Amino acid sequence: MDGRDAAHYEEVIGGGAVRVAEAGGMILGFVDTAPGVLTRLFVRPEAAGAGLGRRLLEIGVAAARLDGLVRLEATLNAAPFYARCGFVEVGRGIYTHPRGGLPVEVVNMELRLTP
Repeated sequence: MDGRDAAHYEEVIGGGAVRVAEAGGMILGFVDTAPGVLTRLFVRPEAAGAGLGRRLLEIGVAAARLDGLVRLEATLNAAPFYARCGFVEVGRGIYTHPRGGLPVEVVNMELRLTP
């Protein structure tokens, strides 16, 4: 996905930073978090529409919550999903991967949580 090899992801998953959804030995999706930030959420296209993305988001929010707030950068096509889940747009920006590639417009979003 971002030029990292399988060993890197095995290490990250083993460290508990990534929560993985799998069925029949196939990874269907994952969510990656840091304190106060949902860093990545991915669902395989063939698993989309069955509620897996929303469930992974719930798990990610629970893991990331920090002082009642979770932040993320959404791609333009993912922003409506996050908005339906309660996130609000707080700005826009451009993301450029450190390893190169084309710049991508992102939507900065926040979810305020009650204690």
